[in-house]
Amino acid sequence: MRDFVLMTDNMADLPDSYLKENEVEEMSLSYMLDGITYSKENSLPYPEFYDKMRKGSMPTTSQVNPEEAKEKFLEVLEKGHDIVHIAFSSGLSGSCNSTRIAAAEIMEEHPEYKVCVVDSLCASLGQGLLVHKAVQLKKQGKGMEEIVDWLENNKLHLCHVFTVDDLNHLYRGGRVSRTAAFLGTLANIKPMLHVDNEGRLIPLSKVRGRKKSINTLVSMMEERIGSYREENDEIFISHGDCLEDAEYLKKLIEEKFGIQSFLIDYVGPTIGAHSGPGTLALFFMGEKR
Repeated sequence: MRDFVLMTDNMADLPDSYLKENEVEEMSLSYMLDGITYSKENSLPYPEFYDKMRKGSMPTTSQVNPEEAKEKFLEVLEKGHDIVHIAFSSGLSGSCNSTRIAAAEIMEEHPEYKVCVVDSLCASLGQGLLVHKAVQLKKQGKGMEEIVDWLENNKLHLCHVFTVDDLNHLYRGGRVSRTAAFLGTLANIKPMLHVDNEGRLIPLSKVRGRKKSINTLVSMMEERIGSYREENDEIFISHGDCLEDAEYLKKLIEEKFGIQSFLIDYVGPTIGAHSGPGTLALFFMGEKR
């Protein structure tokens, strides 16, 4: 029987150190900023990326195409490993569909290979937390099918709640109107959003002021966590170059729920291009999204 590896894409925003330590393969999406294409091989430090956005630069992103996905899959398969690929939400990108097309072509051409693509319906470190759950299961000795079944049965319990600091980036992405972005910015309005069961970004409410928006994230967690407190041995937080706010959010969660283990990291450029500087996102397991 062939061994298998876990794979994801860089939309999961997992640190390179985590991927290396846990032997998770990664498929990378590129982005363009100020006429330069950046990728894994040609990367821009995250603080510099967000600084450019604050100064008015507008990055653009593109999805993985089937040919790129096929090439990456074959690199791993030809080394003797089958693949469980945990893909960025199909509700936000066509990349998941590209990986499914690539997987189907490979298995038709090479029946001895196996690639299972899981539509995470997640984004950023929400997707990263789902990968982390798969890593834990693999370390427990679970097989490929068992892990895929767990992911499919539990991914809608992976809760994403977040807030953004600048409504204009949501306007660019079609999430709010130009008028709402303009008036909300004047009034210091901070939208509260989540990722729904179709894996789409959905505005939920609005609050006034940054501190209140961070406190509201904790309230949203309390509303959703329900009977899943024991499943939350580790909480993931991602931020758009606002580490101090992420640490404050961590402190609130420690006080409220007694959780001590956290992974805090940047919202990477491929998602940060759409959410902007000051994004703060919280990921945990709960009864409902």
